[in-house]
Amino acid sequence: MKHYLKHVLILSSLVPLLYAGVSAAAEKGSALKNDSLRSEPFADAKVTGSFTRGENLEIIKKQGAWLQVKAAKGSGWVRLLSVKRGAASTSNQAAGVLAVASGRAGTGQVISTTGVRGLSEQELKAAKFNEEEVKTLEGYTLSADKGRAFAKAGKLNSIAFKNLKEAKGGTQ
Repeated sequence: MKHYLKHVLILSSLVPLLYAGVSAAAEKGSALKNDSLRSEPFADAKVTGSFTRGENLEIIKKQGAWLQVKAAKGSGWVRLLSVKRGAASTSNQAAGVLAVASGRAGTGQVISTTGVRGLSEQELKAAKFNEEEVKTLEGYTLSADKGRAFAKAGKLNSIAFKNLKEAKGGTQ
């Protein structure tokens, strides 16, 4: 009897785990553009496959600005902005392109951003002048001649802005 109760307790503790696995089904999505699948969530990671615009995708996992997806021709990582969450719809493809361009791709038309955000209002108000940092930045300054040499090496053309004053000690 004791052995039987032990098995019942073990099985009853596994039932919630089984239901959790069933309820955590992968999310559906569709490709907003042709893109490559990568082995890791990095732009320079090895390409493992690809998908085409409008293709149905299964979203497995999200990590930062990357989604791990399963496509018809393989699975891997892709940038978040290449995928529209939810079932594919061919009714208005232009809307999907506009959503990507405006950053409003995904559900709820929420703007998604990647990268570094600016300083908050509180951080700006608390900012203090740091002369040592200004001197460090000034140490990176190059002469006008070095700037011209850099521009020439890069085959850049000079453009004069009439509304800007000439810097002290140099010529335009």
